[in-house]
Order: sequence, then C-alpha cells, then structure tokens
Amino acid sequence: MARYKKRTGYDEGSPGLFDDLESSLFHEASRFPVHPGIQKEALNRLQQEEDKRRKELFDGDDTFSPLEDVPAIDRINFISFGSGSSGNCAYIGDGDTGFLIDAGIDMPTVVEELRRNGIAMDSVKGIVLTHDHSDHVRFVYTIVRKYRHIGVYCTPRALNGILRRHSISNRIKDYHRPIYKEHPFKIGNFTLLAFEVMHDGTDNAGFFITHGRHTIAVATDLGCVSERADHYMRQANHLMIEANYDARMLANGPYPEYLKARISSDNGHLDNAVTASYLAEIYTPALRNIFLCHLSKDNNTPETALRTIEDALHRTGVAEIGDCSESPYSRMAPVQLMALPRFDSTGLISLRLK
Repeated sequence: MARYKKRTGYDEGSPGLFDDLESSLFHEASRFPVHPGIQKEALNRLQQEEDKRRKELFDGDDTFSPLEDVPAIDRINFISFGSGSSGNCAYIGDGDTGFLIDAGIDMPTVVEELRRNGIAMDSVKGIVLTHDHSDHVRFVYTIVRKYRHIGVYCTPRALNGILRRHSISNRIKDYHRPIYKEHPFKIGNFTLLAFEVMHDGTDNAGFFITHGRHTIAVATDLGCVSERADHYMRQANHLMIEANYDARMLANGPYPEYLKARISSDNGHLDNAVTASYLAEIYTPALRNIFLCHLSKDNNTPETALRTIEDALHRTGVAEIGDCSESPYSRMAPVQLMALPRFDSTGLISLRLK
C-alpha cells in the first residue's frame, strides 16, 4: 500500500476548503437532544454485545480464562538460620504470612536475614516450638517481647518445661497460644498439626503443615521414627528430618559412654543410616525436598550425611538428586537434598512441586 508523504510547507493548522461550510451546516448536530429512554436502551444493547463477545472469547474448552480468573501462585518460601546443638530456627512463609520453627538463633540474626530476603517481621505471625531444649527456645521471649504481635505455639506441657528448665520470664505466658497434638490450628495462611516424636525433651512435637497443595513435615529431634511421625512424613512434599550422627564416628569419638548411649537411644537422635533407610523406604516422586537437620558437630559431617542419603536414594532408582540451588541442572532433578548448615543461613529457598 502506498504511503502518503507530508507536503513541504503544509500547515496542519490552515483552514480547509469546506471548513466554513461544514461549521455552518452541522454545528447544531452536537446539541441535538437525545431521549433518555433511547439512550438507556442503546447503552443496554452495547453492554449485551460486549457480554456476548466476552462469553464467546472465554467460555470454550480450548480457550484461555480471563486474566482476573487466574489463581494466585501457591508458592512457599523456606529459610534455615542455623541447625544443630548450637541453635535451631527456620522460617516458612508464602510472601504474605509466615512463622518461625523454634527460636534458638539470636534475634538480630533472624530479623536481618528476613529483611535481606524482603520479609518484614510484621508478616511473621507465630513461633512454633518443637520442645523445651535450650537450642530450640533460647531466644523465644526476646523475640516476642520485641514483636508483640507474634504468638508462641506449643503444648501446655512444653511451656511448663520451658519455664521449669530455663530462666525465661513468666510473661511468656502472655504470648502463649496453647496447641494440642493431632488437633489442627492456623497461623496466617497455613494449617499446622503437631504430632508425637520420640526425644528426651518435654512433650516433643513434630509438625505437619499444609498450604494449598503443599504438605510439609518437620521432625527436628527424634531418636526413632514413631508411628505418628511415619504417618505424617509419608504425606510430605517437603521434609525436614534429622540426620544427627554417623554411628562409626560416634562410637570412636571422645564422648563419654553415657552420652553416647543417650544419643543412640530411641529417645535420642537419628543415625545417618537410619534416616537414609527410612527415606529410601518412603520415597515417591511426590517428595520434592529433603532437608537434613541437626547434624552433630563432632559425630557427623555434611558430606558424610549427604553421601549416606544419596546412596540410599540411588539404590531405589533415583538417578539424579538436586542440591536445592536454582541451577537448571538441579531443578531438573526429581528431588532436592540439602544438609542444613549449623551456623549459617541457607538463604531463601522456594519450595516447588514441579
């Protein structure tokens, strides 16, 4: 098609040949009266045509839905601030609300790491406590005293254990939100349920967490896998499970015999080999993330724990195992595996279902 060029010296503001005639003949047209009933009917007809057009556009089986009908992405974020006998604390959230699991890491570290990842403390709605050992509760009152909107979620027996075993202010009761095992409760957009785990704290609990299609199981300290822990961990898409010690390192290590016996008892901690055997038994493609927690400083190493679990998963037929990084190679793996650092943050990890 030919394209017209603007003539040199042509002034768009100059009058046209019939400008005066047009204004004299048709200047009254814009003020022609419109009957209100006719105007209303015309607007109704226009709306009906628009509704019909949208219905034809969006209602077919092979057509897309309007943008406003697209559901929000069901995304879960996870951060571990530290995991081990020196202190335990983790965050789970969805970009809107979230909560902490245990409070054994100092408050400035937690607050700064959340801030660095774009998460304000206003969105943290609670702290769930697994049991009353110091490395899990040391800073709980410091946090809630500063951020008074945060509730402390644990069983009444666990709270009594905290008050009995530690020099924590009785005013923590003001922030206590009593929970009971096998009874669901909500924190923000999450539904949680506490379940029994075998450990030597007071009324020890694991947590089964649901959010949309995501299921998360947390079992940080346990000497063996109890029936209820097994029930919930088998349902998890994302699993935080203890791999505390290597049996050979513990047996040949410097700990006194009574402490070795405590660690290896059914109310103590999990051996790497036991964790590996259990994960191999329960693994299905629905299990997307495995976080090994509470690794011993003296009786384990991240390399030892990871190698033991990887070997067990490979024997079940899992060819590739990711490392929870965002690299293309890692994301292609059917399952992600990470040993949580003792003293450092993992940074923000997005928990995915695909």
